[in-house]
Amino acid sequence: MDAAGVVEEGLVFLWYFQDLPDARQAGKVVYPLNEVLVLSLLAVLAGAETFTDIARFGEKKLDLLRRFLPFRDGTPPHDTLGDICAALDAEKFQQCFVAWVAGVTGAPAEVIAIDGKTVRRSFQKKGAKAPIHMVSAFAVRQRLVLGQLKVAEKSNEIVAIPKLLGMLAIEGAIVTIDAMGCQRDIAGKIIEKKADYVFALKGNQGSLRADVEEFVSEQKANGFQDTKISQDETVDGDHGRIETRTTTVIHDIAWLQKRHNWPGLNSVVMVESTREISGKIETETRFYITSPVLLAAAMCRIIRDHWTIENCLHWVMDMTFRDHDCRVRTDNAPANVTTLKHMAHNLIRKAPGKDSLRLRRKVAAWDDEFLASLIAR
Repeated sequence: MDAAGVVEEGLVFLWYFQDLPDARQAGKVVYPLNEVLVLSLLAVLAGAETFTDIARFGEKKLDLLRRFLPFRDGTPPHDTLGDICAALDAEKFQQCFVAWVAGVTGAPAEVIAIDGKTVRRSFQKKGAKAPIHMVSAFAVRQRLVLGQLKVAEKSNEIVAIPKLLGMLAIEGAIVTIDAMGCQRDIAGKIIEKKADYVFALKGNQGSLRADVEEFVSEQKANGFQDTKISQDETVDGDHGRIETRTTTVIHDIAWLQKRHNWPGLNSVVMVESTREISGKIETETRFYITSPVLLAAAMCRIIRDHWTIENCLHWVMDMTFRDHDCRVRTDNAPANVTTLKHMAHNLIRKAPGKDSLRLRRKVAAWDDEFLASLIAR
């Protein structure tokens, strides 16, 4: 792939993928990998959900595609597209994606939410292959996917998260992870990369959770007179629901750090929620461990920011990109298609205007100029 050529044609994104290995024998390549990438990305932006969709898009939009690259032999049929995507090294593809995002986002992410999502229809009955599970890193303020990694079979997020963190530039950011990722090694990796963490604390850290809960209960009973804290209260109401959240940050935890020696631990947070729905009252208490030293109001925003990954990524992938209906199943293809969708998500998210992502994707299918503008940057 000629780096100078792709920049000249306005396809700056291809520069980041120029070293992506192509497993095909060079002498037998009819459809160059850069053309396959451009075809696939444009098709997904315009609403394609399967390799058959992408192939048909190529047939109908060949003139548009030739604005960017030669496509001397036209575009590949769906089975060839499937074979290429299945053979493409998923981890290398994701590394290229991470480099591309880092190159185009500009300002570093302030808060990075990490969470996993299962691609439900990627299972295979033959051979009893389970559906793939992807762990993604999401810049919650910019609303962009920073990277993703497939969880290896017979493994879990605890193994995948440190590998994903190793791919990312996170210095200065605050990384938020739910209780699955509340692990000593993951905390150490984040601190090593000069970032901070906010981890949900549940039963998988038994003695730490028990010590925190016992201490907080004792201190709450005497009005927190024996420890340094900050507190914040917020009240939200919509659709007949009223929710009150009281966030308490305990800053004096030398005793806890001495007992558990947790990497970078500087405070403990308790969030007490009271929800009133249709006259019924529900209460919940959640605990977090954190490395940044912040007041309760700031900590409350960061904890709530974490769930942006559910509403602004996972939900969008399911509803706008039809992730839950995707039946791509062969080898590396499910992970690579997810990466393509995340590329499309980021490009559509950064497009100017106030249209919803759903409508922007429809406009991309209707308007060649708008579609071309999404990748010609």
